[in-house]
Amino acid sequence: MPRSLPEVLIVDSKQLRDVKDRAQQTLDAGDADLVGKVFDSYEYLARLIGQKNMSIQKLQALMFGAKTEKTAQVVKPDSSTPEPANADASQPADAGEGDSDEAAANTSDKPPPLGHGHGRRRADAYRGAQRVTVPHASLSAGDECPECGRGTVYEKPPAVVVRITGQPPLGATRYELQRLRCHLCGKVFTAELPALAGPQKYDAKAAVMIGLLKYGSGLPFHRLEGLQENLDIPLPASTQWDVLADSAPRLQPVFDELIRQAAHGDVLYNDDMTVKILTLMGPRRAEIDPDSSRTGVFTSGIVATKDAQRIALFFSGHQHAGENLADVLRHRAKELETPIQMCDALSRNLPAELEVILANCLAHARRKFVEIYNHFPDACRTVLAAFQLVYHNDALTRQQGLTPAKRLQFHQNHSQTPMTTLHTWLQRQWDEKLVEPNSALGAAIKYLQRHWEKLTRFLHVAGAPLDNNVCERALKKAIRHRKNSLFYRTRAGARMGDVFMSLIHTCELNRVNAFDYLTALIRHADQVATHPADWLPWNYRQSPADLTTTR
Repeated sequence: MPRSLPEVLIVDSKQLRDVKDRAQQTLDAGDADLVGKVFDSYEYLARLIGQKNMSIQKLQALMFGAKTEKTAQVVKPDSSTPEPANADASQPADAGEGDSDEAAANTSDKPPPLGHGHGRRRADAYRGAQRVTVPHASLSAGDECPECGRGTVYEKPPAVVVRITGQPPLGATRYELQRLRCHLCGKVFTAELPALAGPQKYDAKAAVMIGLLKYGSGLPFHRLEGLQENLDIPLPASTQWDVLADSAPRLQPVFDELIRQAAHGDVLYNDDMTVKILTLMGPRRAEIDPDSSRTGVFTSGIVATKDAQRIALFFSGHQHAGENLADVLRHRAKELETPIQMCDALSRNLPAELEVILANCLAHARRKFVEIYNHFPDACRTVLAAFQLVYHNDALTRQQGLTPAKRLQFHQNHSQTPMTTLHTWLQRQWDEKLVEPNSALGAAIKYLQRHWEKLTRFLHVAGAPLDNNVCERALKKAIRHRKNSLFYRTRAGARMGDVFMSLIHTCELNRVNAFDYLTALIRHADQVATHPADWLPWNYRQSPADLTTTR
């Protein structure tokens, strides 16, 4: 027999709370807790469904996790799907037929490589490890071989063994200074504090570790407080704030210098996200900034690339990403060429009064077709196949290390034709009325056509990137902080978070040890304030003695 449809009930929050209260009185603790969680989940789900822009697919991704957007996973295997690239583009520029045949012969007997994230890390990956040289117990270079007795032994590269030890995030040393008192005059003599102890209770390394955990890894103050309490080295949340507030002004000169350096970048990526700063929200906002009509609060991320360096900047407040980018570009020298700006198509990302070469994010356009693939598989497969080819070609340019000019030429040779074909196909959908304009597919196609010139900037301008993923990844640091700490209390706290996040992520982008770098800035605050340009992550230098005390 077919199952009858369940009866639809209209239940408000008060009724659910009453049932939860009765369940706690009649059921045991475990069952009552389960019933309460089920009701809470129902309320949460009902609120999600009520949101204006919530679709079933978005709801499914939110509740069960989003699937990967890779074409191989989105598009089902199909013989009609074109290859990712043509034969001449799938090999490096200097590879011939003989090279590929020889490579195939050499690798035919080897096991397939492990996937990303599998296998053991190489010893040279532990760049921050303390190095200990262990000499041989009985032999030195030039000694007679104890095995054959005829040859002599010589030096080879050392065998490397790595041992990992554990330690609290912040340690402490308790100095017990001996005191002696004269029994006659009562004079007390106290031992001198060792020079190694330093003048401050919380040294530079302590401040840096708190900053890295809080703004680099998203660990809130209260969680670190609980961890340190369990390790018998208490560190109250209020003390953590005081330590960082004392150290942040010493980092400000380098942050200001990074802004000046970013203004001279060749490519600038920008985007923003919402954030909570309590003093800029609700009634408190009217007290602090009564003239402001804008109620939204945002964290803007800007990533600038210049030569081999990348600079990450974060700004939190009422301004949008485009306004913050405009503030950065005001430091740009007038004789420099117009920079390339990469962002999505939102108007608030544009620096209205400043001239840039605007490129839009291809990944945003592609995602619109990924989301509707199950409803329009044939049409979406055509678009995704073209994008797959473009991304494959771009990966080849990175693999071959091509200059921006040669990369542009490579894309014009290998990506221009499929993108032109795609553009013709898009126009045909309208001309022949093959798609409903108000459908999801029609909206996705309309977005592509409206921004086509900016989405294909990589075919016309040397150095123009494909997407804004660099900035999206940078904003994950702010998102992680928002997810764990929920909010900033004041603008001063948000400003300090921006400084720490900017320096930490800039170190990550340039493969610089952020712990050593920030420690050096705090220890040499006077020199940093005088010559901040000499203390950027890629050009600062530490003496061997300073490195020893930092680690």
